[in-house]
Amino acid sequence: MYDLIIIGGGPAGTAAGVYASRKRLKTILITDEFGGQSVVSEDIQNWIGTISIPGKKLAENFKKHLHAYAENIVDIIEGERIEKLVQTEGGFTAITKNGKEYNGKNVLIASGGTRKKLTVPGAKEFDNKGLTYCASCDGPLFANMDVIVIGGGNAGFETAAQLLAYTKSVTLLCRKSVCKADPVTVQKITAHPNMTVLTEVDITEIKGDKFVTGISYKDLKTGEIRDIPANGVFVEIGVIPSTEFAKDVVKLDEFNRIITDPRNQRTSTSGIWAAGDVTNELYHQNNIAAGDAIKAVEDIYQAHTTR
Repeated sequence: MYDLIIIGGGPAGTAAGVYASRKRLKTILITDEFGGQSVVSEDIQNWIGTISIPGKKLAENFKKHLHAYAENIVDIIEGERIEKLVQTEGGFTAITKNGKEYNGKNVLIASGGTRKKLTVPGAKEFDNKGLTYCASCDGPLFANMDVIVIGGGNAGFETAAQLLAYTKSVTLLCRKSVCKADPVTVQKITAHPNMTVLTEVDITEIKGDKFVTGISYKDLKTGEIRDIPANGVFVEIGVIPSTEFAKDVVKLDEFNRIITDPRNQRTSTSGIWAAGDVTNELYHQNNIAAGDAIKAVEDIYQAHTTR
């Protein structure tokens, strides 16, 4: 019986693991992989204390940092995914995809999310045929070509920045009148001569033959349907929280995010905390996820020692 089960190995899960070790809470951390959503980013510039770092390198640093402090306090299970979280008389049981069971008195859910898929006509047909959700994986295939990025958040603009290094042109489409990415990021990237940003547009179709040839969109200002030719489409439209395994033990909001108390990250169920992209936190970023996880472990420690 562990004092704490941590589910997830992104910034939240890793930060929680390091702090759990410092608090001497006997812990098991279970994760499919380290790094979270940032693994696919080529250049992260807002991880505090680090001017610039690739996502894969940040993931490596998470893993190294946790292993350096884990000692005999934090057991680390990598390559496992939790399929079910069950409340028991003495605490909780986390059941993996492979049928293994881990028991703990407390749980911190930091399982992050998966990339949201585009659902317009043609999106499914041309998935991996010019439409992709990973610029770092597939971007170099589109050297000297015209490409489109769908998504106006930081991830969308970071993808655009990466693609500008080798594509002919990048057109970014944003549904809102003002893209939600950080203004400094927007200003820097839109200054590039090969970059175009279109706001107040709604994607209506991915077009192609054997491969993508372009997209259609509705201009929300005029109602007109317009086409843009392109060789590739990169999608960055958000994250779906990985909470399916916990839906029977904690309350979720209308977006299937875990409802938490922002003061201490407690959920609706005593003994379960949550942090990062799985929560109904107003803002989701690496630094916020790590901070919320640390806040949770501080509260878990207080709850553990006063029982």
